[in-house]
Amino acid sequence: MDDNLSGEEDVYYYSSDQESLNGLDNEQSLLQPVSSRAITVKVITKESLLAAQREDLRRVMELLTLKEHHARTLLIYYRWDVEKLFAVLVEKGKDSLFSVAGLTFLENQTCDASVSRSSMMSCDICIEDVLGYQMTRMDCGHSFCNNCWAEHFTVKINEGQSKRIICMAHKCNAICDEDVVRTLVSKSQPDLAEKFDRFLLESYIEDNKMVKWCPSTPHCGNAIRVEDDELCEVECSCGFQFCFSCSSQAHSPCSCAMWELWRKKCYDESETVNWITVHTKQCPKCHKPVEKNGGCNLVTCLCRQSFCWLCGGATGRNHTWSRISGHSCGRFQEDKEKQMERAKRDLERYMHYHNRYKAHTDSSKLEAELSYSIRKKVSFSEKRELQPKDFSWATNGLHRLFRSRRVISYSYPFAFYMFGDELFKDEMSSEEREIKQNLFEDQQQQLEANVEKLSKFLEEPFDQFADDKVMQIRIQVINLSVAVDTLCKKMYECIENDLLGSLQLGIHNITPYRSNGIERASDFYSSQNSKEAVGEICQSSDCGTSGWTSRLDQALGSGNSEDTSCSSNKRARIDGSYRNSQTTLLDLNMPAEAIERK
Repeated sequence: MDDNLSGEEDVYYYSSDQESLNGLDNEQSLLQPVSSRAITVKVITKESLLAAQREDLRRVMELLTLKEHHARTLLIYYRWDVEKLFAVLVEKGKDSLFSVAGLTFLENQTCDASVSRSSMMSCDICIEDVLGYQMTRMDCGHSFCNNCWAEHFTVKINEGQSKRIICMAHKCNAICDEDVVRTLVSKSQPDLAEKFDRFLLESYIEDNKMVKWCPSTPHCGNAIRVEDDELCEVECSCGFQFCFSCSSQAHSPCSCAMWELWRKKCYDESETVNWITVHTKQCPKCHKPVEKNGGCNLVTCLCRQSFCWLCGGATGRNHTWSRISGHSCGRFQEDKEKQMERAKRDLERYMHYHNRYKAHTDSSKLEAELSYSIRKKVSFSEKRELQPKDFSWATNGLHRLFRSRRVISYSYPFAFYMFGDELFKDEMSSEEREIKQNLFEDQQQQLEANVEKLSKFLEEPFDQFADDKVMQIRIQVINLSVAVDTLCKKMYECIENDLLGSLQLGIHNITPYRSNGIERASDFYSSQNSKEAVGEICQSSDCGTSGWTSRLDQALGSGNSEDTSCSSNKRARIDGSYRNSQTTLLDLNMPAEAIERK
């Protein structure tokens, strides 16, 4: 067994077995990341979507003393970025904050109190006289008849502009009151009013850069919210792992742009075209590709056209052992030969990286079966009276194997584009590319060798071994787990600092490495303790916004900090007080565009 661990890759191991034994009591800490950023990831279900949206709405409503639809208008304009909204408020003031977002407030607005409901008024749109109660005035002060407003709202909702319906008046950019829109539309088209409500609700996901739908297929109905950095990989509660930045499957250490190119290259017909270019010739008559299946250089297409395999030129059907009758192509054509050689070289390079990517991906699928096998062996071993009582090293080693195997798998698409001519041809000289490629491939090979060893030891039937042999396997699994974790970190540091960090084109950022794997999202909060959770959110919001208080008071011009503070009593009111009586919780099992197609 010790022979399997010899080699230069062992530099990442402990210097002796005794040092490994000293760490067995704290083996769990060996698999924890040395440093990791706390990225809070939450699952927003159809039940918690409304509560998640209202959490941000309340922060703005209580700070600026606004109605709910005004706060929603501001948040939709600023893409639900509360911190950015606060920053604009401090820098530019309240008036600028409102005017840019389309909020207009009239001073001393009496809201039609001065106009009798029975008096006649003229609508400037349809040019008809209607009774006062059939007219509606918006916050901007413009009044039109209810029929014209309803037609305007219907058109805008059907055009997909539900989230920001502007006033009908000429050159007025004020946003219409959503309660007015809902009331007038629901009278004649209740289904359209529901569509309007759904769009407003889903704007929290569609317009929020920190919230995205889970891209699982079939769609699980969940959305994921991250608190800190959108450049991360997350796992939904449904089990699907994906890159939050591009919503593709988790692909680190590939950048999003690299993975998109690789995915297209693997699934479209680009490599089929390359194969056809290398292994077939085009018929000069019907222009279909023809594959040669014999040794003779005079080939005949299905259309009965004969041509020379060497040059592709049309010929007659007569030929001898030495030449084709009436045809000679002995002259060298440099451009065509170079083109064919280049296509052949590109195909061989692609196949080199694709075969290794595919091999490690297949290994990951096969090793997934290890999970059941490990649990079975651990369960059986715990029933035996062995010296090691704790077998968490086996499950920890399995998790490390899964994580490192994924890293190796996606390192091959990264290397394909990093050291090819498609993306960085003008960023590196050939000498610099060769140095960087050797540096990366050395680390890749060391990681690959240690991962294969870890996989081998985890497959050992340790449940059938004696104490001393189980201890040896335990030491090696822990050592290899630490080794592959260290090598993964070094590979990511190499990619971020030595490879991508030195390039001028800064669009290829990669997700930071996490030793404990892709972060699994937790529920926004459960229904049974929603009030307690909202209270905690309120307290954390106080902490997060306390630094803004003095400057916000100046920007608001109120000087009353009590009005802008976040009260736990207020924040706990999740039912009724801010809920519109006509708003219902909609079925969000799929995104809006999917619902529209049904």
